[in-house]
Amino acid sequence: MTLSPSPHATPRLFIAGLGIAQIIAWGSLLYAFPLLAVPMAAELGWTKMQAYLLASLALGSAGLAAYPVGRAIDRGQGRLVLAGGAGLGALSLVLWGLSGSLWTLVPAFIGIGVAQAMTLYEPAFAVIARRFGTGTRDAITGLTLWGGFASTVFIPVTQLLLDHLGWRGTTLALAGFNLLLALPLLLWLLRGEVPTAATAEAAASDRAVASWALRQWSFWGLALSFMLYFAAFTGVTFHLYPLLAERGVATADIVIIMAIVGPAQVAGRVLVMGLARGASIALVGSLTTLTLALSLLGLAMAGTGMAALAGFALVYGAANGILTIVRGAAVPEMLTRRAYGAINGLLTTPIGIVRALAPFLAALIHEATGGYGGVLAAFIIMAALMTLVFWLVAIRPKPTVEGQ
Repeated sequence: MTLSPSPHATPRLFIAGLGIAQIIAWGSLLYAFPLLAVPMAAELGWTKMQAYLLASLALGSAGLAAYPVGRAIDRGQGRLVLAGGAGLGALSLVLWGLSGSLWTLVPAFIGIGVAQAMTLYEPAFAVIARRFGTGTRDAITGLTLWGGFASTVFIPVTQLLLDHLGWRGTTLALAGFNLLLALPLLLWLLRGEVPTAATAEAAASDRAVASWALRQWSFWGLALSFMLYFAAFTGVTFHLYPLLAERGVATADIVIIMAIVGPAQVAGRVLVMGLARGASIALVGSLTTLTLALSLLGLAMAGTGMAALAGFALVYGAANGILTIVRGAAVPEMLTRRAYGAINGLLTTPIGIVRALAPFLAALIHEATGGYGGVLAAFIIMAALMTLVFWLVAIRPKPTVEGQ
């Protein structure tokens, strides 16, 4: 079952509003952590590995929350999920900023993780799939064009706040973005998203489709492929700042390099819209996964030269931008269009576990080897394996479910 976009918001306005909320969610709940982790660890007397355990806790909580979040959206609770996630994110960021011990940091980061599950791309994709039906891929692409600017906007903003307010003041300011901007925007934008008897009936029948998906090789192939992707992506996202700092790259240059990733993601998505709009998502994904692996190899060889590092950021960002579209469109185009929220939630759960482990394992490898060389080697291997697994899924025919 699909719904028409709310009469109160045109499709373009709807995607723009969701896009602004995505920029705030990604920027405050994910991209800010690497910048804040160093001063936080210094104040608390923690090691890098101990600090990154908090990031792992948040990502693990997000993975565990993914399936119930997807089911709630299938039942027509998209407004409650997305707006509630913005409110929970604000509360959790405040608790983080006020925390002075592990006992308060743990619930803060569990809350941040659940807020991620309620506000980042996956729940937004599920809401879009319900509203746009066969137009889901174009709508997802449009949303990711907005979301691609999250790092470009929030990394410099977070660094500016950090320079003037310290890490605690910065978390409170980031909470303000969620509470004062994202929450009211989502409440207004999704005011037509309410559960009905029809959506409840459709959600009940979709449970059988979700059970069918778990028996398909394509589901598990996509799960493994995206697990490897998010392991590499999350590891790079959380460790790029200290990785480049360890090489001796100046802080201002690191911020520039990380900020390049956002526009590069947008450029990659525009490329898909312009040149590959009619191509299958299997073909687009097969080509892009290889590009991601090559970009990480380029990072390992780039040294400290700004030109080489900027080239890495451009290729890496473009690949990640396209793979976000692939991630959102893979379920309807390579598996089934039914029960998107539930199936996407099931797919996100193992991904969440890997994302949770990636920052911590990268920090562990760093401590064991004394540098980021071994960490980068692990990222490159993950990206190469992801390419192989995705190709194996892409060459298989799409499975069919009765009534699809």
